[in-house]
Amino acid sequence: MHLFISGAEIVFIFFVVLLVFGADRIPSIARGLAKGMTQIRQATDEIKSEIQKSVDEVDDSKGKIGEGVGKEVNDIKKDFEELTDSIKRKF
Repeated sequence: MHLFISGAEIVFIFFVVLLVFGADRIPSIARGLAKGMTQIRQATDEIKSEIQKSVDEVDDSKGKIGEGVGKEVNDIKKDFEELTDSIKRKF
């Protein structure tokens, strides 16, 4: 991933942060940023897993509906064949 920030710009940003917050606060700020990034990553992973579970449930229900419809179609075919067999016997 390209951030389009050169090395000199990163050094300048780090220098400004050092001047504003001081050397003693930078580690605590970095830990806070790391914790925030971790929480964001965990939240997005949870959202992805919930979406995947929902998709899987929809796929399972479509399969069950398809099986039920297929069974009904087979039953109707069987009834129709019995009807046609009885009509053929009469003639």
